[in-house]
Amino acid sequence: MVEFSLPQIGLEVGGGALIGAVIGFAAKKIAKLVAIIIGLELALFKFLETRGILSVNWDAISGAAGNATAAAGEGGAQVNSWVMSILSTLPVGAGFTGGFLLAFKKA
Repeated sequence: MVEFSLPQIGLEVGGGALIGAVIGFAAKKIAKLVAIIIGLELALFKFLETRGILSVNWDAISGAAGNATAAAGEGGAQVNSWVMSILSTLPVGAGFTGGFLLAFKKA
């Protein structure tokens, strides 16, 4: 039989929340930076295209973006293989998720 210790569970949840908050904050800042860089790059492409310096195939760019989102969506197929390993670390995972979401939303 598995024995549960309330202080141990509290430590795991608290530690997971702290780590999740740090990673969530960093992820939000990195996502904003990447979005700004991509936006500036696309604006530069459009500017150079209007000046006749560059010819941009916008259909290929939008197709590449569609392929990237489709590939990201296929990652869900691997979820079942690690669900059981997540259940064994539920207190840490719950704390991490809560901390991550809170920091990601507030950042």
